[in-house]
Amino acid sequence: MAAIKQESHLRSLLKGISWRVIATTDTILVTLLITCLMGVCSIEDALKIGAAEFLIKFFIYYAHERFWQRYRDENGFSPRKVLYKTITWRVVATTTTFIIAGTVLNTFNEVALFIALTELITKFALYYFHEQLWLRLPLGKIRNYFYKKIGR
Repeated sequence: MAAIKQESHLRSLLKGISWRVIATTDTILVTLLITCLMGVCSIEDALKIGAAEFLIKFFIYYAHERFWQRYRDENGFSPRKVLYKTITWRVVATTTTFIIAGTVLNTFNEVALFIALTELITKFALYYFHEQLWLRLPLGKIRNYFYKKIGR
């Protein structure tokens, strides 16, 4: 059976869900840390920002994943492509976080900016390792196994 070069939509959805759980947890913690350091500590705002981010970025992440499938090699992505993919995602995601944080906090001040900039650092590393983990998961091997069993 020919090697499967592209991820399935289901795999992209599962990858998106796993990333959103990690990323949303990070956003909630970063928001709580920054708001507390700035003297406006709010668990409610942290949860609102996290929830809005989960919903909005899930769809953006899925589109980003499908876009990058065009650049996937036979064996996945080279470390350089993973880095480029990470950078493009961080630009989009950090901008989105700033907009969400500013909207929830009703001001686009230094608190929203510090949330986005702190997230830029924490999520850059988290996203890169998330990508590396998903590249190690067997793309299509389980699907090929079932195809063999049902005679396709």
